[in-house]
Amino acid sequence: MNTSGFVDPSQIRAQFSSAMSAMYRAEVPLYGDLLDLVADTNAQVLAGSTALKQQLEWTGEIERLAMERHGAIRVGTAEELSTIRRLFAVMGMQPVGYYDLSSAGVPVHSTAFRAVHETDLQVSPFRVFTSLLRLELIEDEALRALAAEILAKRDIFTPRARALIEQCEAQGGLNAADAEEFVKQALETFRWHTEATVSAAEYDRLHGQHRLIADVVAFKGPHINHLTPRTLDIDEVQAAMPRRGITPKAVVEGPPRRQCPILLRQTSFKALQERVAFVGQPGAAGSHTARFGEIEQRGAALTPAGRALYDRLLNEARDDLGVFPSEANAQRYADLLEQRFEAFPDSYLAMRREGLAYFRYFVTEAGKAARRDETAPRSLDALIEAGHVHFEPLVYEDFLPVSAAGIFQSNLGDDAQVSYDATSNQQAFHAALGATVHDELALYAETQRRSLAECAKALGLESLG
Repeated sequence: MNTSGFVDPSQIRAQFSSAMSAMYRAEVPLYGDLLDLVADTNAQVLAGSTALKQQLEWTGEIERLAMERHGAIRVGTAEELSTIRRLFAVMGMQPVGYYDLSSAGVPVHSTAFRAVHETDLQVSPFRVFTSLLRLELIEDEALRALAAEILAKRDIFTPRARALIEQCEAQGGLNAADAEEFVKQALETFRWHTEATVSAAEYDRLHGQHRLIADVVAFKGPHINHLTPRTLDIDEVQAAMPRRGITPKAVVEGPPRRQCPILLRQTSFKALQERVAFVGQPGAAGSHTARFGEIEQRGAALTPAGRALYDRLLNEARDDLGVFPSEANAQRYADLLEQRFEAFPDSYLAMRREGLAYFRYFVTEAGKAARRDETAPRSLDALIEAGHVHFEPLVYEDFLPVSAAGIFQSNLGDDAQVSYDATSNQQAFHAALGATVHDELALYAETQRRSLAECAKALGLESLG
């Protein structure tokens, strides 16, 4: 019970997620159409699959399906990144995972801010994929200096937001009134601004280096560039978008369609061209393309062995294709993925047996009834076989570097291929962040361990493993 008078950070996160969704829907009306399409698709899938509905009920996923969201932002400086970390901490969100996208032609490295405990995720699974521009990758020294100078002049946080972050850190939380004000002030960081902070000529120079560099540097703040509802059938959504006047990207990112989904599949509608007023230019005569709508289908979180197999099969499919996946080769790429991923077991039973995925375990009514039966099984495998323990896959809560790069590239223009001769620099990212990121695989392993410990306690056993 919370006796401090402070609002639970997960509740603040839920409020912020709802406010962000409402703001983005107002700014990008097509996103509202996408939400309607996903809701219709999910209802149709659940009506046609009792087994899937039962699986979602076991894990509690059905309760958070409609509120599933992730967003993405891009910041320009270490100070912006470290402050955004502190802002998200007010909402119980911590940096999880490190993603280097420079090898895929995107000059950023990233992390995902999210809750790290399953009970907090159940309240609100909202997560924000946050990227830091790597200025050192701008080869033109004069342009690099210009970008740094422009970024140094802006403050992406309101004074009140900064004050409430400091208050939360000092007091250990926020009361209801302050939490409501915090959500309102924090939202300003993510709002779209029509007015650029650069001239049209400066924008063209930044854009010529890379479209993403212009998106990060040329505006007052890191406008949320997409939000993402969760679907239970991404292929159906992909096929249905054109029927609703929505233009999808050519390729669904991630693994192919499977009976038992794994990791993360993503698609989006193409980024919108929006009017922009450049410095020294009368009216909003310019334009900028960055914001879009994304859809995700989440599957099982994979163990290190499962990720190694996934990465190998994905790389083999992409090597077979030989070029960047695009509209011209979308079907061939899908076929190659299907062929390669035949080597990945497509049943949760097999994935569990081969140690490829993480699971959450539950004691069944039969297990509870047999607790004091001395002849009842004691090992985990035997308990599962006897129907005393049930298991379901842990939902993957994170991201995939290749998929993230594919989403970025498709919405920056398929011709925006840039090769960066750069190495991953997680140490520099941690220095800018002011913290180290969590290892997502360790978090899944811990959630699985906790579920086994809960089962052991419920069955009167010392341990299960």
